[in-house]
Amino acid sequence: MIAILQFLGTNCEYDVEYAFSLLDAPTTIVWHKETSLPKDTKLVVIPGGFSYGDYLRSGAIARFSPIMKAVIEFADKGGYVLGICNGFQILLESGLLPGAMKRNENLHFISKDSNLKVIHNDNVFLSKFLPGEIVKIPIAHADGNYYIDDKGLEELRENHQILLEYVENPNGSVSNIAGVCNKQKNVFGLMPHPERAIEKTLGQDIGLKMLEGFVRVL
Repeated sequence: MIAILQFLGTNCEYDVEYAFSLLDAPTTIVWHKETSLPKDTKLVVIPGGFSYGDYLRSGAIARFSPIMKAVIEFADKGGYVLGICNGFQILLESGLLPGAMKRNENLHFISKDSNLKVIHNDNVFLSKFLPGEIVKIPIAHADGNYYIDDKGLEELRENHQILLEYVENPNGSVSNIAGVCNKQKNVFGLMPHPERAIEKTLGQDIGLKMLEGFVRVL
């Protein structure tokens, strides 16, 4: 079962639900005030949007929603968690992923297709890709400027935690980083939206291949 979280201001939960339906994967949407995840949960997805209107900082308030305690416990026990865009920001605020997110370097909201380079594939999320492979995935964010200090960046590199890098950096992210995972490789976060690249009639379906990596753990 895939548990898809829903916060006040989330706007991509049904896109994620539809994407996994194309992979015949069972899903359920979990309201943020719930205090536990469904017992058969194998993957938690925190989708994009503007939880709590992005007030204070993106993801800073959602991090304290009741369901996040259950998500942190789930992740600490090795459960798989995927954060997309605002979901990535929530994972950073929760301490489940290293680093922080800042306002885009140009201070504007960016919405466009973005070419990404696969950096490491020794993880379930990108297991169907090759290192160096270029994929095109939409981005849509105002606070996508990923930051981590030099020591943290070196650790990301040493532990193969950098998942994706922008071919052309749109937001000022350190080392062009578009997505990272934790050391245990069970918590993943990325700013691009794979659930918006799942049908060729809409441009490309490469995002479905990304999400497919999780199906084998269900």
